[in-house]
Amino acid sequence: MLEELHSRGLVQDTTDRDLLARRLGEGPIAVYHGIDPTASSLHLGNLIGILVLRRFQEAGHRPIALVGGATGMVGDPSGRSDERNLLDDDTLAANLSGIRGQLEKLLDFDGNAELVNNYDWTRDLTLIEFLRDTGKHATVNQMAAKHSVRRRMESETGISFTEFAYMLLQAYDYWWLHNNLRCELQVGGSDQWGNITAGVDLIRRRCGAPVHGLTWPLLTRSDGAKFGKTAEGAIWLDPERTSPYRFHQYFIQIPDEDAERSLLQFTMLSVPEIAELIDAHRRDPGKREAQRTLAHEATSLVHGPAAASAAAEAARILFGSSVGGMDRAAFEAVAGEVPTSTVALTPDSGFDAAANSFDLVGLLAATGLASSKGDARRGLSEGSVYVNNERVSATASAVAADRLLHGRYLLLRRGKRRYHLLQVENR
Repeated sequence: MLEELHSRGLVQDTTDRDLLARRLGEGPIAVYHGIDPTASSLHLGNLIGILVLRRFQEAGHRPIALVGGATGMVGDPSGRSDERNLLDDDTLAANLSGIRGQLEKLLDFDGNAELVNNYDWTRDLTLIEFLRDTGKHATVNQMAAKHSVRRRMESETGISFTEFAYMLLQAYDYWWLHNNLRCELQVGGSDQWGNITAGVDLIRRRCGAPVHGLTWPLLTRSDGAKFGKTAEGAIWLDPERTSPYRFHQYFIQIPDEDAERSLLQFTMLSVPEIAELIDAHRRDPGKREAQRTLAHEATSLVHGPAAASAAAEAARILFGSSVGGMDRAAFEAVAGEVPTSTVALTPDSGFDAAANSFDLVGLLAATGLASSKGDARRGLSEGSVYVNNERVSATASAVAADRLLHGRYLLLRRGKRRYHLLQVENR
């Protein structure tokens, strides 16, 4: 398992490497990864850790996904320059619900995976118990030596005791999971190393048991940008926050330099399969086969194969390809990305029942692709108007209703990128 993770670039720091390898070789191990519910959805950065758990599960180990209902109320200072806003109960409950649904798509909880919430074992924990059984095993020197804590202590704003104590809460989680679920390995991003080793040390002091920790490098793109971030913000796993189309497009647009690492870490393809794919990509990078495969595999994991295929077809539609043979799901995906309106088969919408056609000039003006009917006619004369990605002749004035796709959709375009999708009712 260690070799597999290493070959995917998913090992930065570990506790005793030989001891961990030997334990993994002896039989199944319980491994946990924690996520604080700071939003109602996971984002692309979280996906790495969830897929690490999935890799362990597929190798026969027992993954534990921890959603931090308790630690989410406090906030981890790792990687932050300011204090987190504390979440109220209602917001936290909504966030937990959204995240739980996404985890259930990525891990097999009907199998041996477990989903836990650290609020369940901390809500009745008294301060005296925590100080006596956990706090006495940690030194302030050790806690203050953590880079993110030290940086905050030296800043103008400082760090609250609440966030300073976060490390001990996470260490307590590891102790509880070891004591109750026999967990022996915690994994996380490299910014979690201090928190993980605090847990390893607490278990050693309280139980005398050897447990393990492993981190992977935090991802940045070759251009220095934070992975999973765009000008519009984070890439979310919730389709309402980042549509499957935009999720798919994010990976399609990955630079060649990032394609191999992304395939290794964001897909479940085997390492030999990826090596073969990258070799083919290097021979003909213009085909962008690496990015296409990456986008399909990652989108399929998060949103399902049907959504991945619809996103790919929607992209072909929006980049001017023929719409013939595109299925209905593709147009539903397009509807989420371009201005869309619904029209009825009535004279008010420019439909001529006798001719079984729509007034094209009127449609262009009504949809905003033309500022007026005169502007619409100019567009037609310039040859810049398309219906279903086919250029319309300068003399055209109507669109036959039999051009509706799937009996419902009519895709209008002016120029290269200005689209409007009509959805027709009552047909």
